[in-house]
Amino acid sequence: FLLDDEFQWKGPFYFIQGADPQFGLIKAWAVGDTNNGDDEWGEEIRLAEQAVQAINKLNPKPKFFVLCGDLVHGMPGTQWRKDQEQDLKNVLKNTDQDIPLVFVSGNHDIGNSPTRETIDNYCKNWGDDYFSFWVGGVFFLVLNSQLYFDSSKCPELKQAQDVWLNEQLAVAVQHKCKHIIVFQHIPLFLRKPDEDHDYFNLEKSVRQEIMEKFHKAGIFLKFS
Repeated sequence: FLLDDEFQWKGPFYFIQGADPQFGLIKAWAVGDTNNGDDEWGEEIRLAEQAVQAINKLNPKPKFFVLCGDLVHGMPGTQWRKDQEQDLKNVLKNTDQDIPLVFVSGNHDIGNSPTRETIDNYCKNWGDDYFSFWVGGVFFLVLNSQLYFDSSKCPELKQAQDVWLNEQLAVAVQHKCKHIIVFQHIPLFLRKPDEDHDYFNLEKSVRQEIMEKFHKAGIFLKFS
C-alpha cells in the first residue's frame, strides 16, 4: 500500500468497513453494567466469525478489511481486556491472507482520555494509531480521533498527529489526489457540522479546524 506501487488508478475496487466488534459489550449492555459486566463475549465471537467467513467468500476479494475502533469493550487496565483482545485476534487470523487488515483506534482501545502508555499498548497490539496508505490511486488516512476528543493527558501526541496530518494533506495537494478517504472512530459530527458537542462527536472548535484543513485539501465530508 505504498505510494510508488499504488499511486495510479488501476480500475474499480472495493474494501470492507466494520466497526465496534467490541467483545464484551452485549452482556454488559444486557445487564446494565457497561463498566464491569463484560465477562462474557461468546456471542461477539460468533458474529465476528460469521463476518470473517462472509468476507473470505467474496469474489473478487476486497482490497482490505478495516475495523474502525472499539475492537474490545474492556477499557485499558480492566480485568477482561487481554482475553478479549486475544479472542478477537484468534478470529481475525482466519481472514484470507490476501485481505490485509487495517485497524483504527477507538475510545475503548486507548481510553476516553488516552495516555502515552495506553496508546503505546494499543500500537504494540494492533499497529500505529495514525497512518496513511494508498490503494489503486486512492489516498487513505487513518486518524486517532481520541486525541481530538481529549488529549489532556498527552498533548504532545496530539500535536505530533497535527503536524503529521498537515504533512499528509500537503502530499494530497501535491499529488492532486482525486479521491481521499479518512477513517476515524469518533465522527466530526453526526448530522450537521454546527451541531452541539456531546459524547459521540468532536468539540465544535476542533471540528471546525479539522474541516477547514480537509476542505483545503479537497476532502468532502460524507458519513455512512
